[in-house]
Amino acid sequence: MRFLVTGATSGLGRNAVEWLLKEGHCVHATGRNKEVGKHLVKLGAKFTELDLVTATDVDYNFLLSDCDTVWHCAALSSPWGKYSWFYQINVLVTSRLAVCCGKLGIKRFVHVSTPSIYFDFRSHQNITEHYRAKHFANNYVITKYEAEKCIQECVKSYPDTIYLILRPRGIFGPHDRVIIPRILALLKRTKGSLYLPGGGQSYIDLTFVLNVVYALYLASINQNIKSGDIFNITNQQPCHLKDLLKALLSDRLHINYKIRTLPYQFLYGVATMLEGLAKLTNKEPTLTRYSIGTLYFDMTLSQEHAIKHLGYKPKYNLNESIDITANWLQQNGMV
Repeated sequence: MRFLVTGATSGLGRNAVEWLLKEGHCVHATGRNKEVGKHLVKLGAKFTELDLVTATDVDYNFLLSDCDTVWHCAALSSPWGKYSWFYQINVLVTSRLAVCCGKLGIKRFVHVSTPSIYFDFRSHQNITEHYRAKHFANNYVITKYEAEKCIQECVKSYPDTIYLILRPRGIFGPHDRVIIPRILALLKRTKGSLYLPGGGQSYIDLTFVLNVVYALYLASINQNIKSGDIFNITNQQPCHLKDLLKALLSDRLHINYKIRTLPYQFLYGVATMLEGLAKLTNKEPTLTRYSIGTLYFDMTLSQEHAIKHLGYKPKYNLNESIDITANWLQQNGMV
């Protein structure tokens, strides 16, 4: 198979390219990090350094000229920022790429979205793909949902292309630049203290990055799913946040740390104040109401649809996922 992978120089996209190449597939990777691009070329990928926001229609057609399946991993993912920043990348880029796929008759377009559209500052268990928060928590979530709506419009307009949406929960693993790096940076600033609302008792789902890659592959080859379908993706092993942190930080990485319990309302108030200051400085606050909420409220996702229709079962269990992640962090000098 011939794949185009966007966002290929970091996080999920980079893992996706490396996995596809190992499996013997042809990969056209695109991203903005030239040095990582050189590494992917050495592994066997075709690489195009490109900013999809400023790219022309000619650029888009060039990217799609030698593929039959697109994995759209590129996105701006952050708990804070101006709407215009997120709109350009998460909505306009997704819409343009999805439309181009339809016009060119690309067989499959698999879009990576987010279960953050479920988050509403309340605890939920076993959320299905049909749930929506009445009010989205931030501009990232707003624009990711708008991108999904653009894809559903393409489903109606381009029946020759199968469009699918995955919503992986809390991606972690090699090349992660969001979850674990922020935890390690916080530990460094606080000299080993993790200030958590509720002491890390929240019950959550996370997903190892290579399990997400496997789900992307299943979405590319499964012949029994219909265009426009949406799938929650997790490790299917929900756990308490404090237990996950212990398994990674203490048991695997041998980091001495202490969880300091602080009241949720206090941290929420601090985050509100910091977000107000951030509007003046245009710098991301160290705490946001969204990030505090995700650490405090339970959230697990229903896997029934993914298991029954996508055929998804994780390749790596939670212990294996943590081991691989810890080894990668140590080998890359991040601990």
